[in-house]
Amino acid sequence: MNTVQANGVELAYDSFGGETNEAILLIAGLGTQMIRWTSPFCEEVAARGYRVIRFDNRDAGCSTHFRQCSPPDFRALAATLMAGERPDVPYTLSDMARDAIGLLDVLSIDRAHVVGRSMGGMVAQIMASEHPERVLSLTSIMSSTGNPALPQAAPDILAMMMRPAPDPFTDEPGFLAHARAFARRIAGSGYPFDEEAHRLLVLEETRRAYDPGGTGRQLAAMAVAGDRRSRLATITAPALVVHGTDDPLILPACGKDTAGSIPNARLMLIDGMGHDLPIAVYQIVIEAIDDMARQASRK
Repeated sequence: MNTVQANGVELAYDSFGGETNEAILLIAGLGTQMIRWTSPFCEEVAARGYRVIRFDNRDAGCSTHFRQCSPPDFRALAATLMAGERPDVPYTLSDMARDAIGLLDVLSIDRAHVVGRSMGGMVAQIMASEHPERVLSLTSIMSSTGNPALPQAAPDILAMMMRPAPDPFTDEPGFLAHARAFARRIAGSGYPFDEEAHRLLVLEETRRAYDPGGTGRQLAAMAVAGDRRSRLATITAPALVVHGTDDPLILPACGKDTAGSIPNARLMLIDGMGHDLPIAVYQIVIEAIDDMARQASRK
């Protein structure tokens, strides 16, 4: 793992493949760390001739945490939004997109293929719309547009997201059970849930850094991002939208809306995939990212 100063924060990152190869930047989702882009996934992408870079977003993993900022009061935040006012939040998704651009700057990468999952897909969309000169292609996975008319997750899923987890350092079994229950709930029906792999991943993330307040601050940034469809309509980079047909957290309609909002975007729906990226779909997703990158490079 390496660290750099970018856009006023410290970012932790890993790199796979030759440093002179065309770059693919992987952006993690809400409250998760770069290791959710597993080493086997990154190595397989790199084997296709790319330099693959994964990094911890601000407020996650080994990057800068904004612990000096209190966790958001989501009721007050929602009331402010309902009143048509802009809440005061520690940072925005545009700030997070500038972090990624700053990382590319430090690594002397002029342009990259950008791949984001869930919240990371939103950050990737903003990179492609606000920094088009830096994005060779965009792949948005299990993400959305902020369109307020889109269907929302079931109430029990939202309740699970907002329910505080047990402290992993005083009640590790309770913490793991909490994490497992949520992961199972948002997983799709088409692929087996690997409980042991999930347990090991959650424990590794906890060892790297544990900051539930950071997840709340990232969630606040998502909440104030608003409807991005008008910005998505300005994207000129070749774009791929990947979504699972069984995603209960960010529903398939959200992926369809994303693809419909980006000019000439390709939509790939994966039967049985939920709000996760199981090993069984690695090859199909990697092949789609590779095809999109090669299409963009030919332009």
